[in-house]
Parts: sequence; structure tokens; C-alpha cells
Amino acid sequence: MLAILLLILVWVVLVASFSAQIGALPILVQALLYVTLGIVWITPLKPLLRWMETGRWRAPQR
Repeated sequence: MLAILLLILVWVVLVASFSAQIGALPILVQALLYVTLGIVWITPLKPLLRWMETGRWRAPQR
């Protein structure tokens, strides 16, 4: 659970550090960028969540 919180904290700090540059963009580009960044952060969490549920890092082979 601490790894998840740490990942979220790092992601928030990273995105917030670019807020001045993002704020200079047109509003629709900002919205698209923030929506994309809001979805992308979950990608590295997939293996961690899988490991927490199953004890394996990778999905089972078929």
C-alpha cells in the first residue's frame, strides 16, 4: 500500500511541477492533457495491484 501511495505522490508532484507550462496552453489542450495524465498514472499500478491480489507480478499464462 505504501508503494501505491508513493507512486501517486511522485506522479502528483511531477504533474504539478509542469502546471505553469500546462497553464499556458489553450483550455481544450489543458483538459485533454489533464485527462490523459489522470488515466496514465494507473498503468504502472496494474502489476502492483495484480501482485497484491494474486502474489504474482505477471498475468497467468493461458
